[in-house]
Amino acid sequence: MYSKIPIKRYAHTLKFLQEVLPAPATILDLGVRNPFSEIMEENGYTVFNTEGEDLDELPEVVKKYNVDAVTAFEIFEHLVAPFNVLRTIETSKIITTVPLNLWFAKAYRSKTDMRDRHYHEFEDWQFDWLLEKSGWTIKKKEKWTSPINKIGFRPILRKFTPRYYAVYAEK
Repeated sequence: MYSKIPIKRYAHTLKFLQEVLPAPATILDLGVRNPFSEIMEENGYTVFNTEGEDLDELPEVVKKYNVDAVTAFEIFEHLVAPFNVLRTIETSKIITTVPLNLWFAKAYRSKTDMRDRHYHEFEDWQFDWLLEKSGWTIKKKEKWTSPINKIGFRPILRKFTPRYYAVYAEK
């Protein structure tokens, strides 16, 4: 199936989701179907995914779904203009996570997949401002680390420096 599933990150994300939007609920999960889509379904959610459309070019695709909430887990950092999608979402709830900008690591960029790169890695205040400016009111937020089992200065910093930022917001 999938290799290298980020179990710790998924556990944090699921816990956050369940706190702000208990199942059963219907979700539009931005991005193609992925292991976390299945985890949400296993935990009582009905999940629809976008189909790989370029959300920068076609933000209106989010209007095709009548759902209780939109989720976007590690999606907005890939968009050049996430503001456009955020403004277009018509449902009143969004649950999202983004990777935080780390002063000791460069933004992620795949060398093999032109689409798999981060245009943004946010500081928490930047992402808050983006949400607020696009019409959302933040109700809950949380950060967590992403330690890796390697030796070195950066792996030590990853044990203490938050890498992921989760936000629940409403319109």
